[in-house]
Amino acid sequence: MNTITKYLIVFFVSMVPIVELRGAIPISQAYGLNEVISYVICIVGNMLPVPVIYLFARKVLEWGKDKKFIGKFFTFCIEKGHRGGEKLKEKAGKGLFYALFIFVAIPLPGTGAWTGTLAASFLDFGFKKSVAAVLLGVLVAGVIMLAISFGLFDMLLGAFK
Repeated sequence: MNTITKYLIVFFVSMVPIVELRGAIPISQAYGLNEVISYVICIVGNMLPVPVIYLFARKVLEWGKDKKFIGKFFTFCIEKGHRGGEKLKEKAGKGLFYALFIFVAIPLPGTGAWTGTLAASFLDFGFKKSVAAVLLGVLVAGVIMLAISFGLFDMLLGAFK
């Protein structure tokens, strides 16, 4: 497989919900790709769906919640968005921007750009503030995933043994 194909795979994996750049960065390192280029490609891939999610996902989910084959899944997504939004609002109060940023920055399953953006849209948090908070979170999550991929945490933990 050539290098361009590997970068394209990493780019598209970073766009996939739940996996996002949390999975794409380790894949890029398994492929032996340049860290900086991979980081940038993963950030762009992870952020590309964010405006679409914010502007349209809620409308599409609301439309599809009563449909025969997709209704259960769409209802699940709506409930997840509401729950995520309420948890953020509950914990954050007026610090919603920082809560959204931290929520996205912590690289755990279900806390990425997709969920964070959907939660922000359900809270009617402003578009620009939502995108900015999610972008900052994605940037930090990317650095954390690169560090994990490099094994820095293993090295640090080994120094304390």
